[in-house]
Amino acid sequence: MADPSCDLPGTGLRVPPAKVPDPAVDVPTAADRGEAILAGGCFWCTEAVYRQLAGVTDVVPGYAGGDADTANYKAVCSGETAHAEAIRILYDPMQLSYGQLLKVFFAVAHDPTQKDRQGNDVGPQYRSALFPLDAGQEQVARAYLAQLDASGAFAARLATRIEPLEAFFVAEAYHHDYAAKNPGQPYIRFVSLPKVAKLVQAFPDKLR
Repeated sequence: MADPSCDLPGTGLRVPPAKVPDPAVDVPTAADRGEAILAGGCFWCTEAVYRQLAGVTDVVPGYAGGDADTANYKAVCSGETAHAEAIRILYDPMQLSYGQLLKVFFAVAHDPTQKDRQGNDVGPQYRSALFPLDAGQEQVARAYLAQLDASGAFAARLATRIEPLEAFFVAEAYHHDYAAKNPGQPYIRFVSLPKVAKLVQAFPDKLR
């Protein structure tokens, strides 16, 4: 993880997070599988954000993009694997859509304009990436990336990649719900919790 004394990474936004547009295309409720896999930097941070949302039933940190042999924290932190730190989100499509998960992802969970880094966390393991689980999610992801780039909401083009998913590997047990269990840890205080605060301020209607 980065030096915990660093400033909170920016969002890359030109507009307040609440002004990030809703997806013009979304997965219909009846076709929404209620599962998503996203990568946006340190999984302690992204997990902490998504655990606050109404309709989310579970968030699991893990690794995506690489193979089983390198799906462990020490290897992934080296930056020499194909993995990204990622989260698997389980949610109720009657309360929350895939498109709305993406809106939170781009508006507050990380800075999608940074390539292979988030603030002082540097390396491809911290890349911004979406791992669609079916054709519907891929269609929404591609449409929303194009919509956001055209909207002018961000100061630079999005660096977010859409990647195929071979497998999602669950992270070691001590990473699970790390922010909630370690609120006094410097990285959590200076990086993770401010993201949660940003979510609370921007999207109070989405909270559990």
